[in-house]
Amino acid sequence: MDTTVKTQDSNGPFAEPGSAAAGLQPFLHDAVVTLYAPSLVISRADGQLAEGADGFYHGDRRALSHLTVAAEGVFLAPVAGGLRGADRADFRAVLRGLGETTPDPAVTLHRRRGVTAGRFEERLEVTNAGTRRIRFRLRVTAGTDLATMEQVKSGRTAGTVPPQAADADAVGLSWSRGGFTARLLGEPAPDALELPAGRLTYDVELAPGTSWSATLHGTAAYADGDQFPPAPADRVPWSTPTLRSADRRLDRWLEQSLADLDRLRLTDPQSRQDGPDQFLAAGAPWFLTLFGRDALWAARMLLPLGTDLAAGTLRTLARRQGTVTDLAKAEQPGKILHEVRRDTLKLGDRLSLPSVYYGTIDATPLWITLLHDAWRWGLDPAETEALLPHAESALAWMRAQADAGDGFLRYIDQTGHGLSNQGWKDSDDSIRHRDGRRARAPIALCEVQAYAYEAALGGAALLRAFGRPGADEWEAWAERLADRFRDRFWVTDEHGAYPAVALDGDGRPVDSVTSGFGHLLGTGLLDAEESALLAARIAGPDLDAGHGLRTLSSDAVGFNPYGYHVGSIWPHDTAIAVHGLTRAGFPDAAASLASGLLTASTAFDARLPELFAGHGSRESPYPAPYPASCRPQAWAAASAVHVLRAALGLSADVPGGTVTVDPAFVRGYGPLTITGLHVGGGRLDVSLAADGAVTVVASEGLSVLGARPIGRSPGSAGG
Repeated sequence: MDTTVKTQDSNGPFAEPGSAAAGLQPFLHDAVVTLYAPSLVISRADGQLAEGADGFYHGDRRALSHLTVAAEGVFLAPVAGGLRGADRADFRAVLRGLGETTPDPAVTLHRRRGVTAGRFEERLEVTNAGTRRIRFRLRVTAGTDLATMEQVKSGRTAGTVPPQAADADAVGLSWSRGGFTARLLGEPAPDALELPAGRLTYDVELAPGTSWSATLHGTAAYADGDQFPPAPADRVPWSTPTLRSADRRLDRWLEQSLADLDRLRLTDPQSRQDGPDQFLAAGAPWFLTLFGRDALWAARMLLPLGTDLAAGTLRTLARRQGTVTDLAKAEQPGKILHEVRRDTLKLGDRLSLPSVYYGTIDATPLWITLLHDAWRWGLDPAETEALLPHAESALAWMRAQADAGDGFLRYIDQTGHGLSNQGWKDSDDSIRHRDGRRARAPIALCEVQAYAYEAALGGAALLRAFGRPGADEWEAWAERLADRFRDRFWVTDEHGAYPAVALDGDGRPVDSVTSGFGHLLGTGLLDAEESALLAARIAGPDLDAGHGLRTLSSDAVGFNPYGYHVGSIWPHDTAIAVHGLTRAGFPDAAASLASGLLTASTAFDARLPELFAGHGSRESPYPAPYPASCRPQAWAAASAVHVLRAALGLSADVPGGTVTVDPAFVRGYGPLTITGLHVGGGRLDVSLAADGAVTVVASEGLSVLGARPIGRSPGSAGG
């Protein structure tokens, strides 16, 4: 992913190098995260909230930092725990020594946790399966620092906030600071409430074969309401397909990813209240808010499930499109924002980002391309046309950026306290020469030029289709950009020619070998020979780690498998390469990367993290976690759909009346049936038989195209 704090630290996403917090970042790789945006709960595998980043969060604030359950004088031994979907988790423990007449455990504690927006519930159930009556005291201890997310990330949290009695009518605890209030109540009411200690106590007595239960209710709220309210539970802006394949790992990966994406949904309070526009928050826990680049990529990856999410994302960002030149915010007319926070974000001694920050070079062309692609997948023409003025403003911003320099889209932080790198690899050590030297700004990234090329052609197609001027001009602009790219970016090493990751402030190629190759493929920026060169480079063991695509070649100076953008593996980055390779005609290389991601998904219980370590599969048969990675994270989860789309060879031209199903490497997962895809306002079902025969059911009015013969179910449209 991209984003703020993952940004300025060569050692990770939470603190500047050399700061007091560097190396003290909270680890998340072994945490259980239950999510319902804008709220989440992070706990240990035993269910306890006790350390590091553990807590109940709401809207970038930690409502509870401590919540533990203990039996007085009894050892509580965890035996099982984990997720049940995206917003629920179960934990079991044995109360050793209670009710036992044999070596077998007799008394168990079962914790069932569920999260909704602004609240969580945890049901505690104690069961006595022994033959003796038992008595013990159960203590629930809670506390909080009411820390901001940036304080949690940096490890610099303030002291604990003393609890107060919840209110006159309920027995429980309450904490408040700066217009934010958290509460914890017990039902039934506890037998005792110890305010200074933040403790709810229950005296439990159980006969043999009986159970006792209580429910903890936690709530959190801002006095002025949520910055981005939760999405309605019954208005998921995409269809939820059902996949049945011979490789059940693929089925599970898709199922968990869609469950996580459902719980990452947020709404724009500036949209219609009867049907608010929805978008995906970037990721939990650090980025549970609006990020332009992340929301756009995730919506683009989910287009085979419908266009409603894309429409909501486009409109949400269009309402906040830049209108003035504001150096502090990095705002410019026509520019699409980077992120929105409730408050100014300050990390370390240098980084300070305003609550609405525009420091991204790629969100603007990605916005144009999403509008074009959504139109092709069936976005209503009236909705598309209503957004064209914003597309024209975004195109004008691209032209202004290119005209201000050497014809490429470049970035530089002019404030001294913003993001020094403003592509998706936004840590400050991510763009470096092959010898390890960091590139000097202003920087022109290779993938951003590919995005600009796609945006120019997509913008031209939209302008022409809706009778607006400028289409020919933008097509010519794109071709000139491609010529400049070919002249300036290509370099050679002992393995042959390849595009540099960037041009530096002096116009010199930054010659490291990176995963950026995958973002160029299939965009049209490269010719067939150039695409073949990059496909071969991606397939090499220095980039293809066996679990996915490394962000930096393992042969490079400064390669670090745990480096945030200099050797780690990002699922979305790999999925983009899989799709690009398929579009460019290299299904074997795509299949290798897709297989690596599928293997990785099993190691992470089908919930792929934001990133993980870039060890090769020979060194590490199972991928190693990046300890502070977001999980779940929007474009990591959306990667499951993007890989499946590539495998099926899906593309759409609804304005032209066609949908293409051209299976690339999907036979490795067959026989396979997926039902409930959504194209052009109607359903799309695809089946692949063991012999490779493909059957498609598409909505009326769409012709199905493919490179091989495709069968049609009776009554299906097209031909």
